[in-house]
Amino acid sequence: MNNTMIAQVKDYLHALQDDICQQLEAEESSIQFVEDSWVREKGGGGRSRVLTGGEVFEQAGVNFSHVHGDNMPGSATAHRPELAGRSFEALGVSLVIHPNNPFIPTSHANVRFFIAEKEGEDPIWWFGGGFDLTPYYGNDEDCIAWHQTAKQACDPFGEDIYPHYKQWCDEYFYLKHRNEPRGIGGLFFDDLNEGGFEHCFGLMQSIGNHFIKAYRPIVQRRKDTAYTEQHRDFQLYRRGRYVEFNLVYDRGTLFGLQSGGRTESILMSLPPLVKWRYAWEPEAGSAEAKLYDHYLVAKDWANH
Repeated sequence: MNNTMIAQVKDYLHALQDDICQQLEAEESSIQFVEDSWVREKGGGGRSRVLTGGEVFEQAGVNFSHVHGDNMPGSATAHRPELAGRSFEALGVSLVIHPNNPFIPTSHANVRFFIAEKEGEDPIWWFGGGFDLTPYYGNDEDCIAWHQTAKQACDPFGEDIYPHYKQWCDEYFYLKHRNEPRGIGGLFFDDLNEGGFEHCFGLMQSIGNHFIKAYRPIVQRRKDTAYTEQHRDFQLYRRGRYVEFNLVYDRGTLFGLQSGGRTESILMSLPPLVKWRYAWEPEAGSAEAKLYDHYLVAKDWANH
């Protein structure tokens, strides 16, 4: 049964990676993803796809990995000590998109499947993932559509799923040292195994499939918006928050590094260009201040 489960998930994740890459490439005139397959010394490997220097996307990475090993990394066992001493297999697609235009938000998505096994005991398996949006110059239309699509992904599986996963996302993608959220959220879930494999797999697929449905229309609406050097400068400054979260808090980054994954693939989530400033604050009433005052605050966007 385990091999069948893994094969089903792997086939889906390969197809998801293909579809997202094809749809992102369709927004570019000529630039395409470059694929880089890799092998993990301790078991497994993956295929990384990165698009760099496009007209629309400064950098977009869409990675598939399937790794296995004798012991779960500390980032996994820290909040689930019962996994210690078990062998594991982990499969997932993880992506981060950094557009050129400051009016297109940065976005991240991830869907993953784990199995942890120990001789003489039942395997422990679960799904996790989600997607979130990080605007620089927010737009209510985009935020509402983003969350309504996220809700559509969850609704067939129960009316409580979306509000639960939205709150989880808001709490997870939060920079405690800055006392601010990373963006306007979306969905986040982990340790999903209630209701059986088919139910959980179906929910994970729905969330994975709805990412590009939520994100691509925003790209299409905003990619031709004129912007100034001031807009670009603020985008690079706010990208610093993205770097801080990924290197300090992100479980996926920690898992990848601790499990001996391919460093280049793990850190492709970082933007090519970024700025930090000492104790900078936006001018009151400015478009930059609106990000903090209007968008980086909790809202029920799906019912806005």
